[in-house]
Amino acid sequence: MSIFVGLDWGGSSHAVCIVDATGRSLEHFVVAHDRDGLDRLVARLRRHGPPEETPIAIERPSGLLVDVLVAAGFLVTPVHPNIVKACRPRYRAVAAKSDPGDAFILADILRTDGHRLTALKPQSDAIKALRALVRGRDDLVATRLVLANQLRALLESFWPGAAVLFADIASPIALAFLQRYPTPEAAHRLGEKRMAAFLAQNQYCGRRHAGDLLARLRAAPAGMAAEAEADAKGELVRALAGTLESLVAQIARLSSRIEHAVAQLPEGRIVMSFPRAGKICAAQITAELGDVRARFQSEDHLAAEAGVAPVTYQSGKSRGVGWRWACNKRLRAAVTCFADNSRHASPWAANIYRQARLRGCRHPHAVRILARAWLRILWRAWQDNLPYDANKHLAAKAFIANG
Repeated sequence: MSIFVGLDWGGSSHAVCIVDATGRSLEHFVVAHDRDGLDRLVARLRRHGPPEETPIAIERPSGLLVDVLVAAGFLVTPVHPNIVKACRPRYRAVAAKSDPGDAFILADILRTDGHRLTALKPQSDAIKALRALVRGRDDLVATRLVLANQLRALLESFWPGAAVLFADIASPIALAFLQRYPTPEAAHRLGEKRMAAFLAQNQYCGRRHAGDLLARLRAAPAGMAAEAEADAKGELVRALAGTLESLVAQIARLSSRIEHAVAQLPEGRIVMSFPRAGKICAAQITAELGDVRARFQSEDHLAAEAGVAPVTYQSGKSRGVGWRWACNKRLRAAVTCFADNSRHASPWAANIYRQARLRGCRHPHAVRILARAWLRILWRAWQDNLPYDANKHLAAKAFIANG
């Protein structure tokens, strides 16, 4: 007997519904999100049939619960939450959400529209490791930005000169300066010789002379904070600068490991072969693409997943093109970063970007247009398991020949 399982994921427990081929509910139960609960879930599902013949619908494509079910051999199919939300009126008049109700809806969607959905296939351990490193680094970079903005706002409130002394407030030289001179009083006797010695001690590689930096520091507006307030804020500056210094060091260590890991993967070497893809950006793309070639059936599928293909709204005589909200946002950020970099190395890419700008597209839109063009080539290279070869890129060769 064919069965279909709907699983509504929760923080501490999960609602499960099993229906048969006619949509009749066979079983409803709840399992806790712990070791015993997940073991009971797997054992209870196995009573209804072998895992390879038991499809499960869930609203998320990753996580510990998904990993457990995939490792047990079940056919796990992710269903976008928007689909579940749109289907709720089919089953009840009220719009209120309930976990058991959503579990039933998921199971019934799988029963009626399962042929339109794609079950997850496990990625290799190497891809999983790379994805964890890349996503973790991206989160730390976002945290660094938040802390840097907080530090800059704090300095502007009582010592604006220190906020603009160096180009990047989160750079090692800027953080070392702020820990050594956290207040205007601490830097009161700072002269050109002391500044030059400080820069040499911290291996400053910028092009600014010590005198120029001092002039920039003293040209900024003077702070109006009293001595007690300045001392208190100086302690906060030291705390934030120390935290940022440790965070920047950890990001650099993770970046080094990511660069080594992506170079070991065949998929990573394919992405790195594209113009100005780099290692970190290539690792971000590779981590989101994975190594399951059948995951994206076409280049259009990949472009939609990456969020660089717009959504067309059409009804009667009205027609509009809008921003694609439902996509892999990490993949979109990675491919648009690569596309923006590529136009500085590829004349073909630079021409696509330039033509988009001439049509009135803003920079982000033009970059997405270029990313869409690159994804056609990336998808083909990924499917054929071959690196990018500029000599086989006919459009690029034709543009260079004509121009």
